[in-house]
Amino acid sequence: MSNPHITLVADVRNGVGESPVWDPQTQSLFWVDIPDGKLYRWTPADNSVKSWQAPEMIACIGFDGQGGFVAGMETGVFSVQFKEGDAIGVRRIAAVEHAESPMRFNDGRCDRQGRFWAGTMHLDMSLARQVGTVYRLDGRGLLPQMERMIVPNGMAWSPDGRTMYVSDSHPTVQTIWAFDYDIDDGVATNRRVFVDMNPYPGRPDGAALDADGCYWICGNDAGMVHRFTPEGKLDRSVELPVKKPAMCAFGGKNLDTLYVTSIRPDHPSVATEQPLAGGVFSFNPGVTGIPEQPFSFPA
Repeated sequence: MSNPHITLVADVRNGVGESPVWDPQTQSLFWVDIPDGKLYRWTPADNSVKSWQAPEMIACIGFDGQGGFVAGMETGVFSVQFKEGDAIGVRRIAAVEHAESPMRFNDGRCDRQGRFWAGTMHLDMSLARQVGTVYRLDGRGLLPQMERMIVPNGMAWSPDGRTMYVSDSHPTVQTIWAFDYDIDDGVATNRRVFVDMNPYPGRPDGAALDADGCYWICGNDAGMVHRFTPEGKLDRSVELPVKKPAMCAFGGKNLDTLYVTSIRPDHPSVATEQPLAGGVFSFNPGVTGIPEQPFSFPA
Protein backbone atom coordinates (compact mmCIF):
# COMPACT_ATOMS: atom_id res chain seq x y z
CA MET A 1 0.00 0.00 0.00
CA SER A 2 1.36 3.43 -0.97
CA ASN A 3 2.14 5.96 1.70
CA PRO A 4 -0.87 8.23 2.44
CA HIS A 5 -0.67 11.99 2.14
CA ILE A 6 0.76 13.46 5.36
CA THR A 7 -0.58 16.82 6.52
CA LEU A 8 1.08 19.13 9.04
CA VAL A 9 -1.83 20.38 11.15
CA ALA A 10 0.15 22.32 13.79
CA ASP A 11 3.72 23.58 13.42
CA VAL A 12 4.19 23.91 17.18
CA ARG A 13 7.74 22.52 17.46
CA ASN A 14 7.05 20.74 20.75
CA GLY A 15 9.98 19.43 22.75
CA VAL A 16 8.00 16.25 23.46
CA GLY A 17 4.52 16.36 21.92
CA GLU A 18 2.45 13.62 23.56
CA SER A 19 -0.97 12.26 24.48
CA PRO A 20 -3.22 13.42 21.62
CA VAL A 21 -6.93 12.96 22.33
CA TRP A 22 -9.85 13.92 20.10
CA ASP A 23 -12.76 15.77 21.69
CA PRO A 24 -16.00 14.96 19.82
CA GLN A 25 -17.87 17.71 21.67
CA THR A 26 -15.72 20.58 20.40
CA GLN A 27 -14.36 18.72 17.34
CA SER A 28 -10.85 19.59 18.50
CA LEU A 29 -7.58 17.79 19.11
CA PHE A 30 -5.88 18.18 22.50
CA TRP A 31 -2.31 17.15 23.36
CA VAL A 32 0.59 18.15 25.63
CA ASP A 33 4.21 19.24 25.40
CA ILE A 34 5.83 17.50 28.35
CA PRO A 35 8.96 19.60 29.09
CA ASP A 36 7.14 22.91 28.57
CA GLY A 37 4.25 21.81 30.77
CA LYS A 38 1.67 22.96 28.23
CA LEU A 39 -1.74 21.70 27.20
CA TYR A 40 -2.60 22.37 23.54
CA ARG A 41 -5.78 22.48 21.49
CA TRP A 42 -6.10 22.58 17.71
CA THR A 43 -9.52 23.31 16.21
CA PRO A 44 -9.76 22.40 12.51
CA ALA A 45 -12.87 24.56 11.93
CA ASP A 46 -10.75 27.72 12.12
CA ASN A 47 -7.29 26.11 12.12
CA SER A 48 -6.53 27.74 15.47
CA VAL A 49 -3.99 26.57 18.05
CA LYS A 50 -4.28 27.52 21.71
CA SER A 51 -2.15 26.52 24.69
CA TRP A 52 -2.41 26.64 28.49
CA GLN A 53 0.44 26.52 31.02
CA ALA A 54 0.40 23.87 33.74
CA PRO A 55 2.33 24.31 37.03
CA GLU A 56 4.57 21.29 36.33
CA MET A 57 5.39 18.94 33.48
CA ILE A 58 2.23 17.39 32.09
CA ALA A 59 2.67 14.04 30.34
CA CYS A 60 -0.68 12.38 29.64
CA ILE A 61 -4.33 13.37 29.62
CA GLY A 62 -7.77 11.83 29.46
CA PHE A 63 -11.21 13.40 29.33
CA ASP A 64 -13.05 13.61 32.64
CA GLY A 65 -16.63 13.91 31.34
CA GLN A 66 -16.93 17.35 32.95
CA GLY A 67 -15.34 19.50 30.26
CA GLY A 68 -11.82 19.05 31.59
CA PHE A 69 -9.12 16.44 31.94
CA VAL A 70 -7.44 14.02 34.26
CA ALA A 71 -3.68 14.37 33.82
CA GLY A 72 -0.50 12.60 34.88
CA MET A 73 2.17 15.15 35.79
CA GLU A 74 5.30 15.05 37.95
CA THR A 75 3.94 14.67 41.47
CA GLY A 76 0.69 12.83 40.83
CA VAL A 77 -2.55 12.73 38.90
CA PHE A 78 -4.42 16.02 38.63
CA SER A 79 -7.79 17.40 37.63
CA VAL A 80 -7.44 20.09 34.96
CA GLN A 81 -10.36 22.46 34.41
CA PHE A 82 -10.63 25.44 32.09
CA LYS A 83 -11.18 28.88 33.63
CA GLU A 84 -12.07 32.23 32.12
CA GLY A 85 -9.37 33.79 30.02
CA ASP A 86 -6.17 31.90 29.35
CA ALA A 87 -5.89 30.06 32.67
CA ILE A 88 -6.53 26.51 33.75
CA GLY A 89 -7.35 25.30 37.24
CA VAL A 90 -5.22 22.39 38.42
CA ARG A 91 -6.00 20.27 41.49
CA ARG A 92 -4.10 17.17 42.56
CA ILE A 93 -6.45 14.25 43.13
CA ALA A 94 -3.85 11.55 43.77
CA ALA A 95 -0.23 11.91 44.87
CA VAL A 96 2.45 9.46 43.74
CA GLU A 97 5.43 8.19 45.73
CA HIS A 98 8.20 7.83 43.17
CA ALA A 99 10.86 5.17 43.67
CA GLU A 100 13.61 7.72 42.99
CA SER A 101 14.09 11.34 42.03
CA PRO A 102 13.63 12.95 39.57
CA MET A 103 10.70 11.10 37.98
CA ARG A 104 7.44 11.95 36.23
CA PHE A 105 4.46 10.31 34.60
CA ASN A 106 4.76 9.35 30.94
CA ASP A 107 2.19 7.54 28.79
CA GLY A 108 -1.39 7.13 29.98
CA ARG A 109 -5.06 6.90 29.00
CA CYS A 110 -8.45 5.60 30.17
CA ASP A 111 -9.59 2.03 29.69
CA ARG A 112 -12.99 1.25 28.15
CA GLN A 113 -14.63 1.51 31.58
CA GLY A 114 -13.15 4.91 32.49
CA ARG A 115 -10.26 3.93 34.75
CA PHE A 116 -7.16 6.07 34.21
CA TRP A 117 -3.90 4.17 33.67
CA ALA A 118 -0.51 5.91 33.56
CA GLY A 119 3.14 4.93 33.91
CA THR A 120 6.11 6.69 35.50
CA MET A 121 9.75 6.94 34.42
CA HIS A 122 13.08 8.42 35.50
CA LEU A 123 13.75 11.77 33.83
CA ASP A 124 17.19 10.59 32.68
CA MET A 125 16.25 7.85 30.24
CA SER A 126 19.93 7.13 29.51
CA LEU A 127 20.35 5.63 32.99
CA ALA A 128 17.98 2.77 32.09
CA ARG A 129 16.64 2.72 35.63
CA GLN A 130 13.93 0.08 36.15
CA VAL A 131 12.03 2.30 38.56
CA GLY A 132 8.97 2.99 36.42
CA THR A 133 5.57 1.82 37.61
CA VAL A 134 2.24 1.58 35.81
CA TYR A 135 -0.62 2.80 38.00
CA ARG A 136 -4.40 2.51 37.82
CA LEU A 137 -6.59 5.30 39.16
CA ASP A 138 -10.21 4.55 39.98
CA GLY A 139 -12.58 4.74 42.94
CA ARG A 140 -10.08 2.75 45.01
CA GLY A 141 -7.31 5.29 44.52
CA LEU A 142 -3.98 5.33 42.65
CA LEU A 143 -2.71 1.75 42.81
CA PRO A 144 0.52 0.24 41.33
CA GLN A 145 -0.16 -2.51 38.80
CA MET A 146 3.12 -3.14 36.94
CA GLU A 147 6.62 -2.46 38.23
CA ARG A 148 10.27 -2.54 37.13
CA MET A 149 9.59 -0.65 33.90
CA ILE A 150 12.06 1.78 32.33
CA VAL A 151 9.84 3.77 29.95
CA PRO A 152 6.24 2.50 30.10
CA ASN A 153 4.39 3.37 26.93
CA GLY A 154 1.89 2.30 24.30
CA MET A 155 -1.15 1.75 26.55
CA ALA A 156 -4.27 0.71 24.66
CA TRP A 157 -7.24 -1.62 24.89
CA SER A 158 -8.93 -3.85 22.35
CA PRO A 159 -12.39 -2.79 21.10
CA ASP A 160 -14.10 -5.09 23.62
CA GLY A 161 -11.74 -3.92 26.37
CA ARG A 162 -10.63 -7.46 27.24
CA THR A 163 -7.05 -7.16 25.96
CA MET A 164 -4.66 -4.52 27.29
CA TYR A 165 -1.42 -3.48 25.59
CA VAL A 166 1.62 -1.93 27.27
CA SER A 167 5.14 -1.40 25.95
CA ASP A 168 8.55 -0.40 27.26
CA SER A 169 10.16 1.87 24.70
CA HIS A 170 13.65 1.93 26.17
CA PRO A 171 16.34 0.84 23.63
CA THR A 172 17.30 -2.11 25.85
CA VAL A 173 13.72 -3.44 25.88
CA GLN A 174 11.62 -2.36 22.85
CA THR A 175 8.83 -4.81 23.60
CA ILE A 176 5.03 -4.61 23.45
CA TRP A 177 3.06 -6.93 25.75
CA ALA A 178 -0.55 -8.04 25.69
CA PHE A 179 -2.56 -8.90 28.81
CA ASP A 180 -5.90 -10.46 29.53
CA TYR A 181 -7.96 -7.63 31.03
CA ASP A 182 -10.77 -8.07 33.53
CA ILE A 183 -13.21 -5.33 32.60
CA ASP A 184 -15.05 -5.66 35.91
CA ASP A 185 -12.07 -5.38 38.27
CA GLY A 186 -9.59 -3.54 36.04
CA VAL A 187 -6.88 -6.17 36.52
CA ALA A 188 -4.38 -7.18 33.81
CA THR A 189 -3.08 -10.78 33.86
CA ASN A 190 -1.40 -13.35 31.59
CA ARG A 191 1.35 -11.07 30.34
CA ARG A 192 2.86 -12.24 27.05
CA VAL A 193 4.92 -10.72 24.23
CA PHE A 194 2.66 -9.21 21.61
CA VAL A 195 5.43 -7.75 19.43
CA ASP A 196 9.21 -7.74 19.87
CA MET A 197 9.99 -4.41 18.19
CA ASN A 198 13.73 -4.98 17.99
CA PRO A 199 13.58 -6.38 14.42
CA TYR A 200 11.39 -3.49 13.24
CA PRO A 201 12.30 0.15 12.53
CA GLY A 202 11.90 2.39 15.55
CA ARG A 203 11.24 2.04 19.25
CA PRO A 204 7.62 1.50 20.38
CA ASP A 205 6.14 4.75 21.65
CA GLY A 206 2.51 5.91 21.97
CA ALA A 207 -0.26 3.84 20.42
CA ALA A 208 -3.93 3.69 19.40
CA LEU A 209 -6.39 0.92 18.53
CA ASP A 210 -8.63 0.98 15.47
CA ALA A 211 -12.11 -0.47 15.17
CA ASP A 212 -10.68 -3.64 13.60
CA GLY A 213 -8.65 -4.29 16.75
CA CYS A 214 -5.34 -3.44 15.09
CA TYR A 215 -2.63 -1.70 17.11
CA TRP A 216 -1.04 1.47 15.68
CA ILE A 217 2.31 2.26 17.28
CA CYS A 218 4.72 5.14 16.69
CA GLY A 219 8.16 3.94 15.64
CA ASN A 220 10.27 6.51 17.47
CA ASP A 221 13.68 7.24 15.87
CA ALA A 222 12.54 5.67 12.58
CA GLY A 223 9.96 8.23 11.48
CA MET A 224 7.20 5.66 11.06
CA VAL A 225 3.83 4.57 12.40
CA HIS A 226 3.29 0.80 12.29
CA ARG A 227 0.03 -1.15 12.32
CA PHE A 228 -0.02 -4.62 13.87
CA THR A 229 -2.93 -7.03 13.62
CA PRO A 230 -4.44 -8.58 16.79
CA GLU A 231 -2.16 -11.56 16.10
CA GLY A 232 0.93 -9.30 16.28
CA LYS A 233 1.64 -9.35 12.54
CA LEU A 234 2.96 -6.17 10.91
CA ASP A 235 0.21 -5.03 8.56
CA ARG A 236 1.61 -1.75 7.21
CA SER A 237 4.01 1.10 7.96
CA VAL A 238 3.50 4.79 7.25
CA GLU A 239 6.46 7.14 6.81
CA LEU A 240 6.42 10.60 8.40
CA PRO A 241 8.57 13.69 7.68
CA VAL A 242 10.09 13.57 11.19
CA LYS A 243 12.25 10.98 12.91
CA LYS A 244 10.58 10.88 16.31
CA PRO A 245 6.81 10.41 16.19
CA ALA A 246 5.60 10.12 19.76
CA MET A 247 1.93 9.12 19.99
CA CYS A 248 -1.07 8.70 17.71
CA ALA A 249 -4.84 9.03 18.15
CA PHE A 250 -7.90 8.73 15.96
CA GLY A 251 -10.02 11.82 15.44
CA GLY A 252 -12.14 13.79 13.05
CA LYS A 253 -15.92 13.78 12.75
CA ASN A 254 -15.98 10.08 11.81
CA LEU A 255 -12.78 9.08 13.68
CA ASP A 256 -11.22 8.32 10.31
CA THR A 257 -8.11 10.49 10.68
CA LEU A 258 -4.97 9.47 12.55
CA TYR A 259 -3.20 12.32 14.33
CA VAL A 260 0.45 11.98 15.34
CA THR A 261 2.45 14.15 17.74
CA SER A 262 6.23 14.30 17.58
CA ILE A 263 9.45 15.21 19.39
CA ARG A 264 11.89 17.98 18.45
CA PRO A 265 15.40 16.94 19.54
CA ASP A 266 17.62 19.64 21.00
CA HIS A 267 20.25 19.42 18.29
CA PRO A 268 21.57 22.03 15.79
CA SER A 269 20.93 19.75 12.81
CA VAL A 270 17.18 19.58 13.45
CA ALA A 271 16.47 22.90 11.71
CA THR A 272 17.92 21.66 8.42
CA GLU A 273 17.40 17.87 8.59
CA GLN A 274 13.83 17.78 9.97
CA PRO A 275 12.47 21.32 10.31
CA LEU A 276 8.95 20.08 11.07
CA ALA A 277 10.05 18.05 14.10
CA GLY A 278 7.81 18.68 17.09
CA GLY A 279 4.78 19.27 14.90
CA VAL A 280 1.44 17.47 14.84
CA PHE A 281 0.57 15.54 11.70
CA SER A 282 -2.43 13.73 10.26
CA PHE A 283 -3.24 11.22 7.55
CA ASN A 284 -6.13 9.07 6.41
CA PRO A 285 -5.36 5.48 7.52
CA GLY A 286 -8.29 3.89 5.69
CA VAL A 287 -9.86 2.65 8.95
CA THR A 288 -11.74 4.23 11.83
CA GLY A 289 -10.87 4.49 15.49
CA ILE A 290 -12.75 4.04 18.77
CA PRO A 291 -14.05 6.92 20.92
CA GLU A 292 -12.07 7.62 24.08
CA GLN A 293 -13.89 6.77 27.31
CA PRO A 294 -14.02 9.65 29.83
CA PHE A 295 -12.51 9.12 33.27
CA SER A 296 -14.86 8.48 36.18
CA PHE A 297 -13.59 10.46 39.17
CA PRO A 298 -13.18 8.65 42.50
CA ALA A 299 -15.97 9.39 44.94
